[in-house]
Amino acid sequence: MKYQHMIDMLFVLLAKRRISAGELAARYNISVRTVYRYIDEMTVAGIPIDVARGAGGGIYISDTYKLPKGYMTREEYESAINAMQAMESELGDPALSSAISKLSAKAKEERQDDAITGNILVDSGTWGNERKFSEKLALLERAIAEKEALEIDYIARDGERTRRIVLPHLLVYKQNIWYVYAYCRLRGAFRLFKIGRMRSILKTGEHFSPMPFSRDDVPLSFWTDEEQTVQAKFLISPDVLPFAEEWLGIENVREEDGQFVADVTLPDDDQLVEKILSAGAGFKVLSPAPLAERVRDEARKIAESYSVWHPPLFT
Repeated sequence: MKYQHMIDMLFVLLAKRRISAGELAARYNISVRTVYRYIDEMTVAGIPIDVARGAGGGIYISDTYKLPKGYMTREEYESAINAMQAMESELGDPALSSAISKLSAKAKEERQDDAITGNILVDSGTWGNERKFSEKLALLERAIAEKEALEIDYIARDGERTRRIVLPHLLVYKQNIWYVYAYCRLRGAFRLFKIGRMRSILKTGEHFSPMPFSRDDVPLSFWTDEEQTVQAKFLISPDVLPFAEEWLGIENVREEDGQFVADVTLPDDDQLVEKILSAGAGFKVLSPAPLAERVRDEARKIAESYSVWHPPLFT
């Protein structure tokens, strides 16, 4: 995720030439401290980025700086354009639209390829490189580009297993999880499907005409179909504050009576407890009680699994 943010920041600077650290922090749901750390790393890498303090200041890149020829592969151009298009669709920024056009033209010039377009809506986070999952993702992206209906074997959160014909329209990346926004013939409406819950994906050979929808139709702030949400409050220690700001959003973390707390609505899925535990003891669930109990039970199971483990003796 770090390097995706840094690449995105570079292209935003190329498009706008000057932007505040606060604006960048808000774009990526990271802290201002993290923005400056990323800028320092890019400067060390030889990118002429500077910071001007005070009124009218901000982070800016030299007007003479251009991407050197051969700097990026076609796959890297495509990833960058996909990410920028996702941001442009969210922000409606004319400068980003201009940058996308210029970058597409440069990719075509260097690679002698058709202009690259994207079908991915990105909303923060990272994902693993497991081969099977990558193949699923590639199949879905091809189906979106080729407007091909798919048959999926889907397992809901409650364990219900169904086979459905879906018409995929958009890939969505939200809080470290990939989804596909597709019209579901079983439900007769658009649904946001978690790709990790798809046991199999089969091509049907049937092609469809895309149905009109806007970005506001995509349920990025709540979960539909089999997904549920939970309103949670967390107590956050200073040592895990960067983790909390990046995961929950810097705008949702506040100081209260000398302590850091956050009130957020999160998807109540099987990865929520894992995410909470990954922060360690410095990240505590204050409410609701059932979520705190689930975290406590899982932590107890982890502790018990290590209580029967004996490390090898070294002599």
